[in-house]
Amino acid sequence: MAAEVVMPKLGMAMKEGTVSTWNKKVGDSVSKGDMIASINSEKIEMEIEAPQDGVILDILVQEDVGVPPGTIICYVGKPNEQLTEQNSSANELQTPKNEVAATISLEEPPANAASSKKSKETVRISPIARKIAQSENIDIEMIKGTGPKGRITKADVEKVLTEKASETSHPPAEIDGATKKETLPVAGMRKVIAGRMHNSLLNSAQLTINMKADVTDLLSLQREIKEVIQQRHSVKISLTDFIARAVVLSLQEHKQMNSAYIDNEIHLYNHVHLGMAVALENGLVVPVVQHAEKMPLVELAAEIKTRAADARQGQLSTDRMQGSTFTITNLGAYGVEYFTPVLNPPETGILGVGATEDVPMYKGDDLQRRNVLPLSLTFDHRVLDGAPAANFLGTIKEYLEQPILLLL
Repeated sequence: MAAEVVMPKLGMAMKEGTVSTWNKKVGDSVSKGDMIASINSEKIEMEIEAPQDGVILDILVQEDVGVPPGTIICYVGKPNEQLTEQNSSANELQTPKNEVAATISLEEPPANAASSKKSKETVRISPIARKIAQSENIDIEMIKGTGPKGRITKADVEKVLTEKASETSHPPAEIDGATKKETLPVAGMRKVIAGRMHNSLLNSAQLTINMKADVTDLLSLQREIKEVIQQRHSVKISLTDFIARAVVLSLQEHKQMNSAYIDNEIHLYNHVHLGMAVALENGLVVPVVQHAEKMPLVELAAEIKTRAADARQGQLSTDRMQGSTFTITNLGAYGVEYFTPVLNPPETGILGVGATEDVPMYKGDDLQRRNVLPLSLTFDHRVLDGAPAANFLGTIKEYLEQPILLLL
């Protein structure tokens, strides 16, 4: 009997998964455990295995198409096995209510209503696709559906929008083939990041303030203790670790920054789940260090390095990427000074760290060479105002300029 291969649910928050690559095509032979496809969701990528020996009988979800978890993406069965009507309709039966194809008329229209309205109501189209089409004034009867039984999907509507944009734009005329362009699809991890960052800016009141901290003494302390810590704890302490510790201590003093704006309510957290943005070759992820408030500096440094290593190796589990209450992003390695980090929703704040710079600075009457660290704090103005946000950033600055406090 044909086996169903479904889109797995990679965490409680997962709403949609995307097939990034099919390693097999219809008719290909597979053995149980063969990697037949790669999927991704919420910045997590994983391989899908064949559930049994056989052949790929049918592929229901094409590459770069997003579907809810639990949706059947393909069938594996015996060669020449025929799928039953029950198989072919399985996806429609299991699709969540908010994604069921709109095939039933809403109600009987008045006698004088236009017949076109009735026909549009009976077009097989998912609710989200219908909503997008209506907002963009697209005639759904003119869209060719690629979903099961010709259902119009969100991807179909987005394809029409892309085609319309291409028709209305006026690219420069090519002269002897000198003008060329390359179009890249927005898919996989990039699609997830694009959606989250766009929604973040649309659904919050973001403001960024800047401050600089004199970290000369901190860097001196780091040099003094790094060899001892590495020998005793096998941890290479870094400037980022000190910054993380300063942030955790500051969040405990400024509860309003350790919060989230959810459904017109401000949720204040007693725990600190610290997100640390990690750049990957094809995007970024934010590993989370849970209960960072309970960790001394060395333990926090070890956890940060473990999470970052797992992220770069693609071994970060879903539960290690959820529940952060505040995030740190560091572009210092790229020579960036001040910048504008985008909030990781629904968090209230995110700290951007720049590159340290040697500058001349007066300490009393003496002109000295000092190390200055740029700090950029983006916060949600719906949750708190500029003054308390500045006080929070000032507390971080105080900890960094009195580094002995970070060891206590």
